Amino acid sequence: MKTGIIILAAGESSRLGYPKQIAQFKGKTLLQLAIDAANDSKADKRVLVLGAFRDEIKKTFPGASIPNIPNPHFQKGMSSSIKIGLEYMLKFDKPDQVIIMLCDQPFVDAKILNKLIATQKKEGKGIVACAYSKTIGVPILFGEAYFKELMELTGDEGAKNIALAHEDDLVTVSFPKGKVDIDTEEDLRDLNL
Repeated sequence: MKTGIIILAAGESSRLGYPKQIAQFKGKTLLQLAIDAANDSKADKRVLVLGAFRDEIKKTFPGASIPNIPNPHFQKGMSSSIKIGLEYMLKFDKPDQVIIMLCDQPFVDAKILNKLIATQKKEGKGIVACAYSKTIGVPILFGEAYFKELMELTGDEGAKNIALAHEDDLVTVSFPKGKVDIDTEEDLRDLNL
């Protein structure tokens, strides 16, 4: 099974007031932590989707470290970034499954990404989601059977609804720290305490 990872990092960070992608945690930007996690994982291919503040953000990481593509329609919400990332993957990498991850979950590492891949292999389910705070979420793995539905997402709709609509084909891995994401200066302060 060939696994691709799509890192979504196109958002405007409106609540933070500056690009969250370049916010610092443990001496690295949140985006660099996400890139490192993807690059250190057992995934075969990876792509980074950028949008708002693209030029500013691109200066903060070595361009050659990960293929990155622009989402000119990032204002249309998260679904537009998922689609652009998946289109790129299908055109160049032809994965059997993809992991969708964000750049604002500082505790996502290669270990949790590898756990998604290993769980899929063991359980044979089409969707493997992280479980935290009594819900499921990203990072989340989708098999090829769901690519069409991912391409049909609209607006700020994430992939969670697809997973919830197919609970019979869904398995979860526990990831309590998945609930930590950065949206405000306060979130960042709490994280760096």
